[in-house]
Amino acid sequence: MKLMHVLSDTAVMSGRVIRYSTRSIDTIITVLAMPIMMMLLFVYVFGGAMDTGDLSYINYIVPGILLFCIASGVAYSSLRINNDLTKGVFERFHSMPIAKASILGGHVIASLVFNVISLIAIFLAAFLMGFRPQADALGWVLAILILLLSILAFTWIAVTFGLLAKTFEGAGVFAYILMLLLFVSSAFAPTDSMPRAVRVFAEYQPMTPLIESIRSLLLGGTADQTTLSALIWSSAILVVFCYSAMKVYKRRMK
Repeated sequence: MKLMHVLSDTAVMSGRVIRYSTRSIDTIITVLAMPIMMMLLFVYVFGGAMDTGDLSYINYIVPGILLFCIASGVAYSSLRINNDLTKGVFERFHSMPIAKASILGGHVIASLVFNVISLIAIFLAAFLMGFRPQADALGWVLAILILLLSILAFTWIAVTFGLLAKTFEGAGVFAYILMLLLFVSSAFAPTDSMPRAVRVFAEYQPMTPLIESIRSLLLGGTADQTTLSALIWSSAILVVFCYSAMKVYKRRMK
């Protein structure tokens, strides 16, 4: 019964966040418009200057755009959490007979829903632009698993920073770090074209194995060491920041 109580309360809390967010034009722009505009920009403006060998640039860039979409989308989770915290909404929820885990859980589920919708929109736009994946059933399952783990991992980073930030404006600063890691990775250009020091950093930071594994799986490759590395990175980030968020949450709500 306790588990059902937590799940029921989490559903209610996530519904609240989703209803609130869909009333904002900023959410629609972030979830749907911005990632698609980024893909159009890179493919049709910068794509001609990128050397990706025999691989078309649209097939190369889609995994990077998917991660960019997630990184930009979770920033709003941080802002919403910080807004609830600083305006006393969390304190009011704590005075009610609801499962305490559902308060953060609602924000996490809402982030998952919005990001999945955004990823579907990216895939549809990419197909119209010429993206042609060659993945088999297992490849799709693994690629989707890595994307879902990435959403959860990035969301818990957002939750942590949203709870740590003293101001609404500061809550989304972490997103710039994620964006920097994306741009200094194999998301938009092969790492071979980068200076040695930059290339070494790009190849050993978490974004590159995430992107390379998704790219390989969607284009017909098989699971390999890069896939394992991506799963380890995303799972480790998820565990570390979920634990960190809970610790910060308990401290802030004392």
